[in-house]
Amino acid sequence: ATAAVTVTQDLLLNVCMDAKHHKTEPGPEGQLYGQCALWKDNACCTANTSLEAHQDQSYLYNFNWDHCGAMPEKCKRHFIQDTCLYECSPNLGPWIDQADTSWRKERIRDVPLCLEDCEQWWEDCQDAVTCKVNWHKGWNWTTGTNQCPKGAMCQKFKFVFPTAAALCEQIWSGSYRYTSHHRGSGRCIQMWFDPTQGNPNVAVAQYYA
Repeated sequence: ATAAVTVTQDLLLNVCMDAKHHKTEPGPEGQLYGQCALWKDNACCTANTSLEAHQDQSYLYNFNWDHCGAMPEKCKRHFIQDTCLYECSPNLGPWIDQADTSWRKERIRDVPLCLEDCEQWWEDCQDAVTCKVNWHKGWNWTTGTNQCPKGAMCQKFKFVFPTAAALCEQIWSGSYRYTSHHRGSGRCIQMWFDPTQGNPNVAVAQYYA
């Protein structure tokens, strides 16, 4: 039984999900751009994907952050970081789930985010404006980019997402789970870390695998 457990664990560690822009295997990427550079030693994203993750209207998903007016920079950096984690991290294996969509076969679900990462995201975005709770679906795509559906009102994040937990858990339909675990606890995934100290998410994936 132990051997089977070990094999299962290995399948969950150091893997890339089967999705639109992911590499099939993680590996070093010397030229990762901007906020994605944390993953350059071992990444599931290419340099080109990391560059596009920073564009307001990126070809990755034609998704527009500024659908209710310009998103403040301090807020946008969290969405860029969220994109970098999703596209580049090889440590999300324990939370990879099947996805039946045209653009990806796998997605992440219930990734336990560190308390600070979630709270700071909410703090920096509470005055940004949006018209939807779940950004995965329900947009008007007639122009080729996401626009608010008819009748949806643009409101500040703090009204759309009254708590940090609401933001982290609802915005990408359950991709993240709000936790009370702190950064460095080895029990939660960090969106942000100091790459000179190594990637703390390796140990977290091992713990949950």
